[in-house]
Amino acid sequence: MERQALSVTELNNRIKGLLDLDPMLADVCVRGELSNYKIYPSGHHYFTLKDSESSLRCVMFKGSAAKLRFRPESGMSVTAFGRVSVYPRDGAYQLYCSALQPEGAGDLQVAFEQLKAKLAAEGLFDRSHKKPLPAFPEKIAIVTSSAGAAVHDMIRILGHRWPMTKVVLLPVRVQGVEAPPEIAGAIRYANEFQVADLIITGRGGGSIEDLWAFNDERVARAIYDSGIPVISAVGHEPDVTISDYVADARASTPSNAAEIAVPDQHELRDALDHLDIRSRQAMQKKLSQLSQKLAALAEKRVLTDPSVYIDNRRMELDHMRDRLSASAERKVSAGRQEFVRLASALDAMSPLRVLKRGYSITEDGAGNSVKSASQLKKGDRVRLRFADGGADCTVDCVTEGD
Repeated sequence: MERQALSVTELNNRIKGLLDLDPMLADVCVRGELSNYKIYPSGHHYFTLKDSESSLRCVMFKGSAAKLRFRPESGMSVTAFGRVSVYPRDGAYQLYCSALQPEGAGDLQVAFEQLKAKLAAEGLFDRSHKKPLPAFPEKIAIVTSSAGAAVHDMIRILGHRWPMTKVVLLPVRVQGVEAPPEIAGAIRYANEFQVADLIITGRGGGSIEDLWAFNDERVARAIYDSGIPVISAVGHEPDVTISDYVADARASTPSNAAEIAVPDQHELRDALDHLDIRSRQAMQKKLSQLSQKLAALAEKRVLTDPSVYIDNRRMELDHMRDRLSASAERKVSAGRQEFVRLASALDAMSPLRVLKRGYSITEDGAGNSVKSASQLKKGDRVRLRFADGGADCTVDCVTEGD
């Protein structure tokens, strides 16, 4: 009996049909490690799911991939959800993935950590970029839902603490896919039109899904780019979002944000009263000290009898004049003694002193002293100088040596 031959396409389609009819393969979840993860320009994701012994080809089309809240990477352990079928062209079966969930933590938590690491690496959390909050804001823009309890709490607390501040509400959705662009847009609007000098953005508490709008990169970058200081007030005390890291100040709750934003008028009034009391006490103390000093000055002799002061200064002047005169006399006397000493030393060294002892000085025709017989020759005219006169002579003979 002759068997009917099938074409490759027919066989692949038959196998595909068998797999598609299996209800178990229509909705499976598979645990494994991502490998060769690639994202094509079309938006489709292609990867391999593997364990220690086997591997499975997988594809996630653009529509499903757009719902991912984290960034899949090779080496990450995940659970993949989808259906198993055959791609007829290649004759290979693969998992058509509709969702991915990271192992050990929820996809939202992984997405949070990935975005946190990315923005931290870019410097969006650096303290150097934090702007100081105004001490007495004139206008505060609140970016939150107009229907939530959080906005009413903030307005009530702001009015109680510092009623001089004008509050501008920029209503936005704080939950759902529309929330992030609305929040980011409101922050940019407040900056563009300078509607306030301080911005508070946030919402009341909820699950991580409820607060997810404040973990959105668009909101984080809008807060970072804001020229107006921003307070992030999301959820309750334990809740921490990306907005909290980027903002210039973080409040544990929306009510706490209102407390941080403005001073308490009652505390400020008490502080001013205290300063007023201290300044009055300081002034009274200063006046008392000056009064005592004035009374002491009034009792001084120089004020009660001014002539005594003049007489004392006159006596000091006379005493100073006597000291100056005595000092001058000592100086002149010492000068005289020094002059006598120097004159005596000079006289002892004078050539005339030598001449008086019977010596003479011989000078040549030019008036220079003759110090050696070798300077003379027979017939030279010389002059002999004595202590009481001189004599002109002619050299008859020159003798050298003793």
